[in-house]
Parts: sequence; structure tokens; C-alpha cells
Amino acid sequence: MPEYIQVFTTTSSREEAERIARVVVDKRLAGCVQIIGPIISFYWWRGKVERDEEWLCIMKSKAELFRELEVEIHKNHSYEVPEIIAVPIVLGSETYINWLERELKNSRNV
Repeated sequence: MPEYIQVFTTTSSREEAERIARVVVDKRLAGCVQIIGPIISFYWWRGKVERDEEWLCIMKSKAELFRELEVEIHKNHSYEVPEIIAVPIVLGSETYINWLERELKNSRNV
């Protein structure tokens, strides 16, 4: 079974989150993107603690597509240093994993 992942990024607006979601799904780098928000984020930036309202994108993909997915996120993101992190999907229902595999970029649907 290929290694499946969830990739997270946050954006400054719902519109930006939707733009990124559309691009990565259209290119089959993610089978699904869920957008949650607004959320409140606290973080260090340039020597001080910042507080911002953001939108969280959760993308379902495969580890082998991570670098391409990362490039597309960077190309469509407004942040100088966007959060782009991946965590493994350890287990998933067989029907969902089969659906995800069919929808992701591969030799059958490129």
C-alpha cells in the first residue's frame, strides 16, 4: 500500500484557501481538501508574537506527491513562509483509501 498523508497549510483568507484547494485537486495532487476556519493562530514572526485569523487546509495525498504538492502550495500562497507539513495516515477505511488512490495523480489519470 502506498504511503498516504495529510498535508496542512494555513492561509490568510478563505479565498486563498479555496484557490489552493482548487489547484491541488485539479492537478490531482490531493484527492480532497477540507477548509476549516476561521481559526486563531499565535506564532513567532520577526522577533514578536503575532495573532492572526487564518483558514486551515487539510489535504489528502500520497507521500510520493508531497514535493509537487509543496511547489503548488508555494506558487499559490501569499505567505513568505507558509506552513506546509505532512503527517502519515496510519490507518483508513479500505473504501476511502481505494477512492483516494483512484483520484490521485498516477499513470491512469494524468
